[in-house]
Amino acid sequence: MKRFLLFLFVVAASAVVLWFGPLTSQESRDLGAAVLRFDQRLRGAENGHGGDALTTRIKVLEVAGIPDELADREIDLAAQFPARLKLETMIDGNAYRIGRDGETIWISVPHQKLAIEGANDVPRFASDPDSVQPVQLPDFRNPIPRWQLALIPAVFRVEPEVREKRQYRVRPRSFLAKLIGLPEDLVLGLEITDQGGLGELAATTGDKRLRLAFESFGWVRKADVDGLSWELSVADGQKPERVALSHLEKFAGVLIDNLNAKIPTLPPVDGSRRVVASHGKGRLEMINGTRVLFLEGTPEEMGEQHGRLLKDEIRNLVDRIVYGVGVGSSFDKGRWFFGEIEEAQGRLEPFIDERYLREMDAIAAATGMHPQEVRLANFFPELFHCSGFALHGSATVDGELYHGRILDYLRGLGLEQNAVVMIMQPDEGNAWVNVSYAGFIGSVTAMNEKHVAMGEMGGRGEGNWDGKPMAQLMREVMERADTIEEAVEIMRTGPRTCEYYYVISDAKSDRAVGLKTTPEIFETVWSGESHPQLKRPVKDTVLMSAGDRYEALVDRVEANFGEFDAHAARALMDPPVCMNSNIQSVLFAPGSLDFWVANADSENVASKTRYTHYNLGELLKPGAESKEETELTAR
Repeated sequence: MKRFLLFLFVVAASAVVLWFGPLTSQESRDLGAAVLRFDQRLRGAENGHGGDALTTRIKVLEVAGIPDELADREIDLAAQFPARLKLETMIDGNAYRIGRDGETIWISVPHQKLAIEGANDVPRFASDPDSVQPVQLPDFRNPIPRWQLALIPAVFRVEPEVREKRQYRVRPRSFLAKLIGLPEDLVLGLEITDQGGLGELAATTGDKRLRLAFESFGWVRKADVDGLSWELSVADGQKPERVALSHLEKFAGVLIDNLNAKIPTLPPVDGSRRVVASHGKGRLEMINGTRVLFLEGTPEEMGEQHGRLLKDEIRNLVDRIVYGVGVGSSFDKGRWFFGEIEEAQGRLEPFIDERYLREMDAIAAATGMHPQEVRLANFFPELFHCSGFALHGSATVDGELYHGRILDYLRGLGLEQNAVVMIMQPDEGNAWVNVSYAGFIGSVTAMNEKHVAMGEMGGRGEGNWDGKPMAQLMREVMERADTIEEAVEIMRTGPRTCEYYYVISDAKSDRAVGLKTTPEIFETVWSGESHPQLKRPVKDTVLMSAGDRYEALVDRVEANFGEFDAHAARALMDPPVCMNSNIQSVLFAPGSLDFWVANADSENVASKTRYTHYNLGELLKPGAESKEETELTAR
């Protein structure tokens, strides 16, 4: 039956070609013939173990509506089908090279002395020799069957623009475009060289446009192909390192997925609240269009609830952070990410509360991920750079304490779409809210039921890993501290890693403090006190930021001193106090347990998006979940 249907389709396709033959232009038939000749040579190379190699230099002449990073790029490309590829480009005057030779992928960054080869026999994680996960790389092939290429004269209108230069304007016929899934407004501009190669290609659809020039477009005969040197070439000072091929495959996948990632702007608040799913004592709700995750019980129970209720989001975040941001950082640092992060892990884990490790491993089990993936992803806040403030007493309209926290970090790389408010109710310690991201059990922005709030700001000192990770240390404060004095003492005791700054507030005592910490240094700056790095103290405030952002923050507070309510306090977080990388802005009112959360979308930094209001006390009440129709099966 399948063969008969295929036969009918081929007959119908042939009829279309014959029907449109008299209606098509000479240019469209010439283009179709040129494409078929190119395809014939391409498919000839596919047969056997390799044929002629295609080489060219691609210049990006124009971009619009797509990532600006592509503008003015030049890429040297060589490809021999079915399994050899070599690319080279310059970024900020430095060469970046990537290649494939059969089942090996290599990357070379000479100025960073980085040279890596991805292979299938290398474990994914050094701590688990059995974590080898081979991947099968697809061959390079033309995915379009020849019978479809033969339909080009019928599917496309080809009109000469500059006939003597062999420049053409190509558009799909509207009704056929719908059948094969092409945008109806697609317009291609082509320039064919005298040798039959491609000179320029421009593609326009909607507000997107890309124009490329192909220099030296041509073929290298099979007999001369080996001279193109497909293997990794090591420069002086480079020491090749073999890594897991699966890590490089995932890195490439994340880069491609990120090109199309869009985060919609939240609509106005509508008062909606519903339970989406539940598992054990945990549940996932949507409140005014935002995710709120309720976790309760032992570390194992909370980890399983977390993993079952946010499985897709956790896997997405881990891929983007570990395999996207992590692997990508290797090329800037000149050191393979997994080697660096696993070294840090070996020094950090002896200081981490084993309850937190058990919770991470339960998340991994519930999501079907390797435990190392979840553990390594939980170290990512070690790179945050932010601002924070606390206002109270005479600084506010009614003496209410307001604690603001601005998170500036890696906007557009995958955190925002996995944002979640977590209501944490562990079997030991205080209940608290963690304004966080799927799969991340530590905290950088939090408030507990004892009216204590906290936020951090990253500093320098990367590599000082012999202590408790910042995010787990903050979680300890939330679960163990009932007062600001207890919070400060937990932070003082540590042991601490790297350089971090914190703002801690306590509505019960109407006090706030800023901390400057390294493994060796512990300095406090209480409300209204000065510090060499904070030279403009303001009464009843703690204001912490850096550079021009600090100056702008102080200017705003001085200009409106005594007039701050929740709305005015949120406005303090607007640019330029927040940076273009602002992915999260939060305001706590620890006295009432109210808090407001904003997350960045594809168009706006967090501080310019919608703030959603919550109250921790209300969310902790038994039976507080919606009584509306619910879907109670964990996803």
